[in-house]
Amino acid sequence: MKYDLNLLPVFLALMEERNVTRAAARLGITQPAMSNALSRLRDTMRDPLFIRERYGMKPTQMAEELEPVVAAALASIDDIILGQRNFDPAKAEKLFTIAPNGYVEFVLMPVLVARLRERAPGIKLRLTPFGNDLAETGAMSGGADIVLGRIIDPPDNMVVQHLMDEGLACVVRADHPDIGDGISREQYERMKHVNVLPPGRMRAGLFQALGHQGLRREVAVSVTHFLAVPEMIAVTDYCATLPSLICQRLANDARLKVLPAPTDLGTFPVEMAWHVRNRNDPAHRWLRSLISEITRALTDTNSAPVLLS
Repeated sequence: MKYDLNLLPVFLALMEERNVTRAAARLGITQPAMSNALSRLRDTMRDPLFIRERYGMKPTQMAEELEPVVAAALASIDDIILGQRNFDPAKAEKLFTIAPNGYVEFVLMPVLVARLRERAPGIKLRLTPFGNDLAETGAMSGGADIVLGRIIDPPDNMVVQHLMDEGLACVVRADHPDIGDGISREQYERMKHVNVLPPGRMRAGLFQALGHQGLRREVAVSVTHFLAVPEMIAVTDYCATLPSLICQRLANDARLKVLPAPTDLGTFPVEMAWHVRNRNDPAHRWLRSLISEITRALTDTNSAPVLLS
């Protein structure tokens, strides 16, 4: 029996998108062409493969059984073809779309841009919002090459790599009338706080850490980005509890002082995720390696706890 190999990427796109229009956009073909390809797939496999539902298409049992086989076959072909390519970062001309959360955008992205300027000046970056989940970042549809932050409940077609663990510290204004070289639990609970709202399910992170320690916090104002925090703290008697690397950046601001949290609030992971289709691409692998190198350097340089500036 003869098979049209061009239909295999079509099948995987439909499995991942569960939508004809999105699958067509990802493959760069028209919706009628995608519908025609789906008809040919159904004829070849003698199975409907996808059943229309209210919010998309549900794969049949045969489609579910075919997916790992087709994915493995295409991955083997990619290994052979992409493995023959030489990637020279100094000469490369390429645009990468990255979806960092607010923490990564503040701490990691400036370092990455500086490294790219030195080693790969032809590589450009486009940053897109982290969103509430991986679907919103575009990582599952091909809209984002890499996602950076805390990855929750990744689907099977996403690869997740742990980069580092980050701690927490506190920031208050330098001339705070009640706070000296440290913050006690009682002072922390009496103060009002500036809170940074991360997207989606990430909002529970710090609140859970505080809950585990039985530490109360009265939030006076919530902001959407770390850049808003120093201006809020500099003109109030409020406190902000922030990742340690961000606190170290803010310690350079003479208006502020950084202090250890009144109790150990634990750590949170920083992770990198990408679609399996990109795992063997030489340029993608090089960029992932560079990001890992940068986070290792940040961890080595800032392994000591944040102390009073």
